[in-house]
Amino acid sequence: MYDIIPDIHGQAGKLKGALCDLGFRRRNGAWRHDDPARQIVFLGDFIDRGPENQEVIRIVRSMLDAGTALALMGNHELNAIHFHTDVDGPLRPHDDKNIAQHASFLQEYPLNSAAAKDAISWMVSLPLYLEFGGYRAVHACWAAEKIDALKRISKDGVLTKEQFIRAANPDDPLFDIVETALKGPEIALPDGVSFVDKGGHKRTNIRIKWWDSRADTPQKIAMSVPEPHLLPNDPLPADILQATYPSDAPPVVFGHYWMECPPVLQARNALCLDYSAGKGGPLVSYHAETGIGVLSLDNLRIHDLD
Repeated sequence: MYDIIPDIHGQAGKLKGALCDLGFRRRNGAWRHDDPARQIVFLGDFIDRGPENQEVIRIVRSMLDAGTALALMGNHELNAIHFHTDVDGPLRPHDDKNIAQHASFLQEYPLNSAAAKDAISWMVSLPLYLEFGGYRAVHACWAAEKIDALKRISKDGVLTKEQFIRAANPDDPLFDIVETALKGPEIALPDGVSFVDKGGHKRTNIRIKWWDSRADTPQKIAMSVPEPHLLPNDPLPADILQATYPSDAPPVVFGHYWMECPPVLQARNALCLDYSAGKGGPLVSYHAETGIGVLSLDNLRIHDLD
């Protein structure tokens, strides 16, 4: 049996509260359940925003070492790997935007410190996807073509440091594979079409509901667009339609997208668990029974903010 926990973002208090709610207690150096078969599956984004990055990483690493958890990489871990890796300069620029996004981590893990290097080495060891008990898990997007490519070039979804260096280069095929899995796909709007996002920035690309195999126009497939009815209503290209998650595929659970309560299933076989724990929202977990392979809102749990 598995309990799936999404983006924590340095909120150790919320994590401990959720673990307690789920029947886990700290014993012999790690959080454990009385049922030794019970495991947590973490969906990545352990760091940034919240003030307790070290404690979150300590909890997750100790559970991995004890065998009481599985864990994925999120896009914030990917960004950290690139921020702290120097190849003729940092792979992720140290500009004001990136430093601000990474500030809480840097307060606890100063650049080039031994602690930072150790944390980054651990992040590199995290897989980009998981398959367990009839379920699939990924931080942002399960795109079959990209996951199949990962399976061919990695051991159980774990990339090498050299591969992560390649993944920072937009001209390398690894860039698109890793970006899709950890940040989700986007599509370009037609020439001359744009929208203004919630932050007031002009956008010419849209994030898409890759899990919605019924969406067939930009209006229907767009997400995080304030006024989607203003987008084109023309049919989507065939390659985009073919890349949506099949309705008969195994259930997939993911985070990343900052949904709003009350929780809903994104599709019969797709569930996002990220409800902005790093920005004042609750942690939301999902209890997955081995071999059941069917998603149900009855298995969701919203953990108290305090």
